[in-house]
Amino acid sequence: MRIAVVTESFLPSVNGVTNSVVRLLEHLEPTEHDAIVVAPGDGPERHGRFRVVRALSVTVPRYRHFELGVPSPRLRETLAEFRPDVVHLAAPFGLGAYAGHVCRQMGVPTVAVYQTDVPGFLSNYGLAPTGNIVWKWVGRIHNKATLTLAPSRAAKLDLESHGVDRVSLWSRGVDGRLFAPARRSEQLRQKWDTDGRVVVGYVGRLAHEKRVEDLAVLADHPHIRLVVVGDGPQRANLQRLLPGAVFPGFLSGEALAEHFASFDVFVHTGVHETFCQTIQEALASGVPVVAPAQGGPVDLVTPRVNGLLYRAGDSRDLRACVVSLLDDFARASLAAHARPSVEHRTWKAVNDQLLAHFARACKQVDLAEFSPVAVPGRETVDAV
Repeated sequence: MRIAVVTESFLPSVNGVTNSVVRLLEHLEPTEHDAIVVAPGDGPERHGRFRVVRALSVTVPRYRHFELGVPSPRLRETLAEFRPDVVHLAAPFGLGAYAGHVCRQMGVPTVAVYQTDVPGFLSNYGLAPTGNIVWKWVGRIHNKATLTLAPSRAAKLDLESHGVDRVSLWSRGVDGRLFAPARRSEQLRQKWDTDGRVVVGYVGRLAHEKRVEDLAVLADHPHIRLVVVGDGPQRANLQRLLPGAVFPGFLSGEALAEHFASFDVFVHTGVHETFCQTIQEALASGVPVVAPAQGGPVDLVTPRVNGLLYRAGDSRDLRACVVSLLDDFARASLAAHARPSVEHRTWKAVNDQLLAHFARACKQVDLAEFSPVAVPGRETVDAV
């Protein structure tokens, strides 16, 4: 297959959307499939053997670290030149929405991946009243795709409740070789000055929508050592709020894996997650998880098996869940089931499923929906 990937985010930006696209390209690298990436902003123009075409972008107000792709004729020209069999729309919103429109004119099937709860995200920045408008836009984008993929049952239900059709499940993989219990480091734990305390860790962007400030309910507990990994606009505020916590900053690769495995408990606080990759990485590292009983975490955390779920937004319930895991036996019981719960979620298995979705989209595409626009190398599609 010839696969065009139009993504709202790519390297050097590091986030869930970028990671999924990078993993797909790594999966395609040794195969006979060909691919091209269209992504916003400045950055590398190749990834492995695949070309990356950079689109113009603008900075999103109140979230200056995110670049929104700007539609331009170059995208149409790139797709026409590449002649894809299918176009993968990664978290489509701006650039991806335009790409979907172009693909419909060209008669090219699209697979749109829903990855970001944009209405929920905006509600954390005082823009909750825009939620219905945004949902209409999201629904319009996904209903025009040949197939939409949701990362969790909650995300699928969200889409369907807002009128989106043709939604299938497609989760995310985890690198079990990188994230593993064997990476636990007593030297690192000594550096954290645990002094017999239980290490409760968080990994993620330090931004308002992640609700990392909810960890304050644990800050005064004498038997808990907080470690907050990541960076973002809320870091200075969080360091003032959590003066006893360790803030290693942004980490990746083996350093990140070592931190995950050296936690005793992993806590995720965000309540608008369509999936939550850091939960998978913690579980693969053999660490039990405490997370909100809402959204993507519900598919990953089985209460009293590999972790605990607390009432979303209820900091008292969050504290109660974590405190219950200060007991060594209770914590060890959950830790024993953590890694087995995600071992089957390899990136190879997940991306094989994605290629199957691509093939299904190519078979399911209803050519009667498209305008009769010729694509170089293809026959003209006649509208009915």
